[in-house]
Amino acid sequence: MNKVMKSALAIGLMAFVLGACGSDKDAEKRIAELENKLAQLESNKPAGATAAAATPEEKPEGPLPSFEFAEESHDFGTINEGDVVEHTFSFTNTGEAPLIIQSAKGSCGCTVPTWPKEPIPVGGTGEIVAKFNSKGKPNIQNKTVTITANTWPKQSTLRIKAMVTPAPAEEAPAAGPVK
Repeated sequence: MNKVMKSALAIGLMAFVLGACGSDKDAEKRIAELENKLAQLESNKPAGATAAAATPEEKPEGPLPSFEFAEESHDFGTINEGDVVEHTFSFTNTGEAPLIIQSAKGSCGCTVPTWPKEPIPVGGTGEIVAKFNSKGKPNIQNKTVTITANTWPKQSTLRIKAMVTPAPAEEAPAAGPVK
């Protein structure tokens, strides 16, 4: 908050100094720019943010690719804490244009996906592998992999789950001298 107040004071001072110098159009333009920056700071919006950015995206025209997954979720069942398991999600591009996967992100650092980096042609197939590390993740775990591609909608979600059996607690060393 202190930074915003200092910015406002600096902008006000600059406006006063520039205003005292006469009616210079460049100065007026600069004042308007500074006022816009101040308004952005006060509303905590990033520079360049507009009301249009809040409107939902519209479906693009023309042919689009489309995912068709053999399955969109997988249950690993019961695994032991510390196990690293993975599952391969197979898909087909059932759309009308080549499919390009821009990114695939796990819901946390314990879930790491890999995906094809090259375009998948119409009718072509591909695989997304989701690797889950259960270390430090006891009990029921539900994770997601969010895929961003040139499809509509732009994001698709895959889900994995597991019941992670907690590792036995390590015993603390006995107090006293060692025999």
